[in-house]
Amino acid sequence: MVEKPPEHARRAVRSYVLRQGRISNAQRRAYADLLPVYGIPPAAGPLDLDRVFGRPAPKILEIGFGMGETTAAIAAQHPERDYLGVDVHTPGVGSLLKRLAELDLKNVRVIQQDAVEVLRERIAPAALDGVHIFFPDPWPKKRHHKRRLLQPAFVALLASRLRQGAYVHACTDWEDYARQMLEALSAEATLENTAAGYAARPDTRPQTKFERRGLELGHPVRDLLFRKT
Repeated sequence: MVEKPPEHARRAVRSYVLRQGRISNAQRRAYADLLPVYGIPPAAGPLDLDRVFGRPAPKILEIGFGMGETTAAIAAQHPERDYLGVDVHTPGVGSLLKRLAELDLKNVRVIQQDAVEVLRERIAPAALDGVHIFFPDPWPKKRHHKRRLLQPAFVALLASRLRQGAYVHACTDWEDYARQMLEALSAEATLENTAAGYAARPDTRPQTKFERRGLELGHPVRDLLFRKT
């Protein structure tokens, strides 16, 4: 009989840690009241995104939306597009839901689930017109680099969910992670860099408090913009 490896050895490496964090009363109320409105519950099989949003329109996936300020701002600027935000942290989900209600946005939906699981199980091949990955957890310690989201296997999965001509826009203020992102995205045969290395910061990406803090600490932000060939 083949002995099974211990449970901890069989677990997939996660790119996040579920930190408890403090959730405000407003975030808690928004989470309870608005998740049924804007949220997509766990289920089996790929989503029909046109049906989810009630219309045919370009579909943009945002992975790790933090407190949701960028997601809401971009969605408000582009009502002709639909945005699917994926994150696991309840305070951030509550914060985004509150913003969506305040701005009366109809073109955003939220999934509180691991992004790898969402891409693998909920998004059909060639279903997306764009992906945003803004300031993913840098896991700065070398022994934790394996937890970084943008690894070759993840990029391959991501690329398979993009239509021809769709884009991937990522950014970070960690220099060594920016190099790793550039290498991983450049190594994917179906993706093409739109710049000679890092891209100029697009005006369409709002500057967040998190980004401003990084700049104040002397961390230059590097954007990457690739397209599916």
